[in-house]
Amino acid sequence: MPNSLLLQALQRQNQDRPPVWLMRQAGRYLPDYQALRRKHTLRELFFTPKLAAEVTRMPVEQLGVDAAILFSDITVISLALGFKLDFNEGPILEPMWNGASDLPRLDVRSVLAPIGETVSLLKGDVPLIGFCGGPFTVASYLIEKHSGSDLPKTKQWLYRDPASFCRLLDQITDASCDYLQMQVEAGASAIQIFDSWAHVLSEEQFKQVCIPYWKKLLASVGVPGIVFARGNSFRVETIEAALPAAISVDWQVPVGALRKKSKAVLQGNLDPDLLFAPSEVVQEKTEALLESMRGDPAFIVNLGHGVKPGTPVESVRTLIETVRNFKR
Repeated sequence: MPNSLLLQALQRQNQDRPPVWLMRQAGRYLPDYQALRRKHTLRELFFTPKLAAEVTRMPVEQLGVDAAILFSDITVISLALGFKLDFNEGPILEPMWNGASDLPRLDVRSVLAPIGETVSLLKGDVPLIGFCGGPFTVASYLIEKHSGSDLPKTKQWLYRDPASFCRLLDQITDASCDYLQMQVEAGASAIQIFDSWAHVLSEEQFKQVCIPYWKKLLASVGVPGIVFARGNSFRVETIEAALPAAISVDWQVPVGALRKKSKAVLQGNLDPDLLFAPSEVVQEKTEALLESMRGDPAFIVNLGHGVKPGTPVESVRTLIETVRNFKR
């Protein structure tokens, strides 16, 4: 593979500049994506392999990132658990789950076959990152409509009946293992777990309903795995128990300081709102991040969360070019 910087970093062996890719790099801020979105629903884009592959390739071809990430959504696994799923600007699941019985278990590889086909179309010059949702976060979407709150129904169920809540996580995890394995078999070089809402959990709850399920997901595939959740920068030492290849961290703690706490591969940690600053500020802050990790063989440049809608493309380009021009 011509560009293996990401895989070298995930193996703690990178002797070149750090690799760079961005969460949500394929999507809302790119004009070509917006043109496709005017013609197709999100569901059509996610489940039409040629379209999903086209969107996945856009930031690689247009911006020069060092990895592609599958264009999909963390909630698609719900289809393999018997739910109806549609999208507006976010996932719409039916029905909301009340835990009255076990989830129906459909054949993951059959239900999500179009996504496997998308992955198979994406063999190229950079590694492809497959992904799934973290079981806790997926469970929260099954249980309640997200409204920007701290997931009261999900947490109340966890407090009220932790045994049945963990049974739900077990079922989501088993289906997600199949889903990740399908992606790897189709050609994904690495995977990432997005447990985006795990930050609402206490430390005790995080250890109970995230770490063991992440560990099972990571162990189910034979490629490097990255874990992401908001608040990871405060939990790097706890997260190491899941045995990830890399920990994706937010911007709340400088990544140089996190290196003193963890030997894991670290990914991050620029604030997504930085990309709304003038280009010279984006360059300055990116250079400062690179200098703080100079010579580190196990560092990946990324944002601490996904690219936001309305982000100027030129700011994204400045960030990526700054990394690509960095002299180690």
